[in-house]
Amino acid sequence: MNRQQLHHAIRAACAIAGIERVIVVGSQSILGSFDIGELPPLTHLSAEVDVMPDVDDLDLMVRLSDLIEGVAGELSPFEELHGFAMDGVDLTTSILPFGWRDRLVEVSNESTKDPVTGQQYIGLCLDPADLCVAKLCAGREKDRAFVTALFNGRLIARDLVRARLRQMPAEHTELAAAVLAELDAQAH
Repeated sequence: MNRQQLHHAIRAACAIAGIERVIVVGSQSILGSFDIGELPPLTHLSAEVDVMPDVDDLDLMVRLSDLIEGVAGELSPFEELHGFAMDGVDLTTSILPFGWRDRLVEVSNESTKDPVTGQQYIGLCLDPADLCVAKLCAGREKDRAFVTALFNGRLIARDLVRARLRQMPAEHTELAAAVLAELDAQAH
């Protein structure tokens, strides 16, 4: 996936859901901060974008997420036509540190504007360090490989990710401690 496809996903998700803003929480949110040429190949191989409607009501968020996925999800005509799919997600999808909303990276430009109506849509992508926290807390091998590629490419500082892991909500402190221990073991 590349930035143009990310911009298209933002436009399409907003248009499908009838809202102005979505939050990109999956691996493709890295494209909000880095261009594809700056990234290790492993970090932009996915052909799926995890988008969360930016609405305050959780029930509405879930309904809109289902709508996005129903229209543009895996095996949809949208995926067939555009070469990528959208997964509609909600606040329960990612484990994130306190303050993550304050660090979202805004993607709003000519490419996120509807070419017919002129409606300007906004994508809010996870800050790269918060993305790494979410990936490490997910605990899957592919997520650890993603984060390791960013560390090895010197695009994300381990110390910043460690600091964010120390800012987890109380219900996730045990998981964060285990991830921190794993990070420390890898550093030695």
